[in-house]
Amino acid sequence: MDAFPHVYRAEATGRADGLIRLTSPGVPDLDTAGPASFGGPGDQWSPETLLVAATADCFILTFRAIAAANKLEWRGLECSASGTLDKVERALRFTQIELHVRLVVEDEAVAERAMRLLEKSEKHCLISSSLRCETKLHAEVAVADSAAA
Repeated sequence: MDAFPHVYRAEATGRADGLIRLTSPGVPDLDTAGPASFGGPGDQWSPETLLVAATADCFILTFRAIAAANKLEWRGLECSASGTLDKVERALRFTQIELHVRLVVEDEAVAERAMRLLEKSEKHCLISSSLRCETKLHAEVAVADSAAA
């Protein structure tokens, strides 16, 4: 890992109407637009959906690191995120992000430890801990044999 602080760079360009182009060194460009709820087309990534997706993505990356450090073997992790945007004191902001996660493990004997590591991941996720809003974790650990049921 690089020494801190880390600096991340991105650039956004756009015109009076149409898509916004996001760029960052070394990664594919991404076109975005406002969400339908703000009069946008609703068929592109928006700043709002990117924030919610970043929280889900970061949660899984954090869990990977914590599970590896704790030598927890697992088969798969799904994370569905939902962000609530509301007016607070005459300003718009996210008030809550909910993460619904389902972790599949091979052995029921590790289910309790796996749940603790999911909870630890939520507390240590860089994105959710950087936000002003509350993050709620709704987690389930399933054993691989019963995961198909």
